[in-house]
Amino acid sequence: MTATADILVVGGGIAGVSAAAELAREAKVILLEGENALGFHSSGRSAAMLHYALGNPLVRKLTQASRDHFASPPDGFEKLAEPRALLIFAREDELDGLATLRADLAPFAEIEDLDEAGLHQLCPALRIGGDDAVAGFADHGALRLDPHALLYGYAGWLRRRSGTIASDARVATIARQGSGWVVTTERGERFTAPLLVNAGGAWADHIAALAGVRSIRLEPRRRTIITFDPPEGLDGRDWPFAKTVGDELYFAPEGGRLFASPIDEVPTDACDSQADEHEVALAAARVEERTLLKVQRVVHRWAGLRSFSPDRMPVVGFDPDDPAFLWLAGQGGFGIQTAPVMARIAAALVSGTGWPVASVTPDELRPGRFR
Repeated sequence: MTATADILVVGGGIAGVSAAAELAREAKVILLEGENALGFHSSGRSAAMLHYALGNPLVRKLTQASRDHFASPPDGFEKLAEPRALLIFAREDELDGLATLRADLAPFAEIEDLDEAGLHQLCPALRIGGDDAVAGFADHGALRLDPHALLYGYAGWLRRRSGTIASDARVATIARQGSGWVVTTERGERFTAPLLVNAGGAWADHIAALAGVRSIRLEPRRRTIITFDPPEGLDGRDWPFAKTVGDELYFAPEGGRLFASPIDEVPTDACDSQADEHEVALAAARVEERTLLKVQRVVHRWAGLRSFSPDRMPVVGFDPDDPAFLWLAGQGGFGIQTAPVMARIAAALVSGTGWPVASVTPDELRPGRFR
């Protein structure tokens, strides 16, 4: 049996699901997900904060354009976010980096500068003074996001707009049929459409190769997170999302526990990523080095994949060699917080109208910059 649509979207992470939902406003869309659940590999394993200390100026503009979707969810979405301050802290030898990052964030956030007393007041777990943290800043407008609510809100939009989600539909072959595409899954299902959207995450280059489209040289990288219990009697539920000014450590409260990451970016193949014992131990060691906390026991550990383009900026646009192939990839660690506007950008490119963010141009995102 062959299912026919106007658009096939390959990839059931947040990029694919949100884009499919937006595209389904004006087209018949089928979403293909290789696993039996949406958001299995990256979207469901994210620490999921919205803040402006992540990425470069382009990413900050995309984040800013997505913020209202999280702060005031549209109809069909449950609560997507709650306030969670961002705290950036630095040692004496990191103050130049702190000043640079503060200047980068200032156009996007209201910054509160913090001395040692301010750091302690906001996060008493930090090691402060001497060779430890001596200054920092906070953005009290940052948000802790609910990636599952976001993912399934978009899935609901897609279904209500008569779109179809095909789970356990791992792509085996992609072939040309006239001016369109025929996609066959490992179970023998066939799907056809004039337009193919590649939202394959860490597998996006693989999907392109199946379609005979040249690579854009995406690189999957593993990120590790651990959770652990706070000391007995210590209530850290109101602590911020705290991060070193460099990519060394972040930690935050979560569900009565604390989570932390050594902010690792280990190159890896596209796979069902698992936490590596070295990075787990590194996370625990850095927590104890930069805070007064002790990691007595790692309660949970997991890893997710973050896929980067060569310039570490997202990729969305028609392939320069094939106008029936739309890339939506390379979201790095900012895929959740930029998903709303990235989905609208994909829909605008397909429809040719309604470009959603004036401060970003299509050329900045086009895949042709890597050819």
